[in-house]
Amino acid sequence: MYRCKRESRRQKRISQSILFALFAGFIILPQGFAQESSAIPDYYSNNIGWIGNGTELGQPPSGPGPVTFDPAFPYVSNAQASQTGDAANFRVADLNNPILQPWVVDALRAQNDEVHAGGPIFDGKVRCWPPGVPVFLLYPGSPIYFLQTADEVVMIMEQNHQIRRVRMNQPHSENPEPSWYGESVGHYEGGTLVVDTIGFNDRSFIDNYRTPHSTKLHIVERFRFREDGSEPEVIIQIEDPDAFTTPWTAIRKFRTAENRHITESICAENNEHYFNYDIPPIPQDDTPDF
Repeated sequence: MYRCKRESRRQKRISQSILFALFAGFIILPQGFAQESSAIPDYYSNNIGWIGNGTELGQPPSGPGPVTFDPAFPYVSNAQASQTGDAANFRVADLNNPILQPWVVDALRAQNDEVHAGGPIFDGKVRCWPPGVPVFLLYPGSPIYFLQTADEVVMIMEQNHQIRRVRMNQPHSENPEPSWYGESVGHYEGGTLVVDTIGFNDRSFIDNYRTPHSTKLHIVERFRFREDGSEPEVIIQIEDPDAFTTPWTAIRKFRTAENRHITESICAENNEHYFNYDIPPIPQDDTPDF
């Protein structure tokens, strides 16, 4: 009799939790319940963040893939340097990747030359500019959180509280206004969240090598858990006929951090130009706010 009452109370608590989540509009169900009752994946954003592994786009198993470092000048990050004792350096892109249109090769060559001359290569992230896509996925140690509703998925990157919005089960606008993160629409294919994005401006980069792109950029991301169900990953398909000779694919792997609640992380606005690197300054307004 006591066991029946205890089970009844437990079921009541679960039901109340589900009703609360549905009332709030979010698909945040008790762990394990979503997989049993629905094909829609639950990314557990109420208490778990996705943390990316490293700062590179991973190569696909086959076919054309993303830009990586020049084999003659391997990239060593600050994190690697602290572990191995090797000197950290700036990235030198491999210009022999066949996906690159000639003008993109020229842009990367100019950056390589600057690094070889001892200059620094930074991008807009260091001055609080939005990183664009897929660089949104390339912050190391900064979790991404998901809010899932029937009509929208919101991705929140802890670093600078950057936000991407994905309208679910809707077509693209006829002429989306160009923006840093573009216009994203999505749907579920079983346990995979498929996000289709167009409408980018041409002010961001594809990767941390500062590979440029045009406004014709079209990206399809497939967010899913790996086949063994252990950790999440994103399969990224990129197409831009003005910047790349062919569509290509990259992989971004993540790990989950349990009980990793989102914390406040504000980009420190730094209008100084210490290294004279070639990125635009933070916009300033001469009119005071008070």
